[in-house]
This record gives sequence, structure tokens and C-alpha cells, in this order.
Amino acid sequence: MDGTIIDTEPIWQQSQVELTARYGAEWTHEDGLSLVGSGLERSGEILRDKGVDMEVEEIVQWMTAYVMERLSHDDLPWRPGARELIEELHARGIPTALVTMSRRTMALVAADALADHPFRVVVAGDDVEHPKPHPEAYLSAAAQLGVDATACVAIEDSATGVAAAVASGAVTIAVEHIVPLPETAGDVYLTSLAGVDVDRLVALTSPALAARSGASGRGAAQVRTGGPAAVDASAPVADGGAR
Repeated sequence: MDGTIIDTEPIWQQSQVELTARYGAEWTHEDGLSLVGSGLERSGEILRDKGVDMEVEEIVQWMTAYVMERLSHDDLPWRPGARELIEELHARGIPTALVTMSRRTMALVAADALADHPFRVVVAGDDVEHPKPHPEAYLSAAAQLGVDATACVAIEDSATGVAAAVASGAVTIAVEHIVPLPETAGDVYLTSLAGVDVDRLVALTSPALAARSGASGRGAAQVRTGGPAAVDASAPVADGGAR
């Protein structure tokens, strides 16, 4: 969600800057970047270690409230192409799940802002025991959709998220945003979802899906945004703009 569907990463980072400033703790831009894609509890632990004199859960709640307050006064800052892709997936009857390490209350803000409530499943940070990069959240989403994770496509923007998706066995699209990602990240590397419709998504992921299934013919997938679509694994890979 954060950084893949909506551009909340700058708001999270500002919350860290303001919170550490309250306690006179040193906090750098690099510190903020290191937390992109991490579970909120880990972020809370690091902020506490840096000098924020609050319990970890208090830190998590403070940051979540800060971000939700900012979002409540503005239109959601959608990432290019993300909203359009999710809504097209839904219109074409393709099951999707939202997988995020943000708290469920915040995940539902993004999910409910989309037309026709496209996500069949929402797995948030407070729904799992092990945060990303552990694959639990993705495995849980696939199970709730009733499919194997290897028949899924996951879309992620951070190294932590990509690692979680890859570890689950899902075909993984890495979409670089705030934190640089190597072009070898995941199965497909993109710099934006702008212009990526369902047919393009099928073309990009078909080779990896076919390899997962061990078949050269048709295969099924579910597309997870940030995280899953019955897609044709025999479709050709389109040229340009992606690895």
C-alpha cells in the first residue's frame, strides 16, 4: 500500500522527524529511508532506541494517527497507474488482496477509497505475527483468496516488501519509488505503474508464471498490490519499459 498504491512514505517520514524532534533525538533522512517497507513495530523499536521516550506501541499509534490525520484532510496521494490498475482488475473479475504492514485501520482508508471496494482480502501489519520481509502476510493473503502463492503476482516498491513477496513464491513486480531498487529485484522491474493495464500486466508476468507452474500453456494468477487475476500465462511478453 504505502509507496505502491498511495504515496504515504513522505508523510511517514515526516512523522518520524517530528516525533524525534520532540525528544531531542537525532534522526536523519537516511534513518527514515531505512524503515521504508518495514513493520511498524520495528520502526517503533528503532525510534525508541534513538531516544524517543515512549513505548513501542505508543510510537506506532502516534505515527499511524499522524498519517491518518494528514490523509483525512487531503485527497489520497495515489501513485501513478495504481488506482487505475486495481479498478480494472476488479472490473474484469480478477480477485485482489491488499498486503501492507500498516495497521488495518489505515489500510481500510485506502481500500474504502477505491470504487466498488475491489479488494477481496486485506492483510495488515496487525493481522500477522511476522512482518515483512517474512512472507507470512503474502502467504495469508493467498490462502484467504483460495490459491497458492506461486499462482499470484505481487506488486511492491521496497526491498523489504520485494523480499517478502519473493519468499512467498509469488511472481514479484518491483516498482521503484523512494528507495532505489536493483533492476534484478523481483521477476519484473518497473519505474512506474503508469500505463500498466491488465493486458500489460499479463504480458510482463506470463514467463515467470509459466515457470512457476512448470507448464508452457495456460496458467492462473491472482494479482496482489503491495500487493493478487486469472491471467493467461501463454501471452507474449511486450517489449520496452521493463525487465
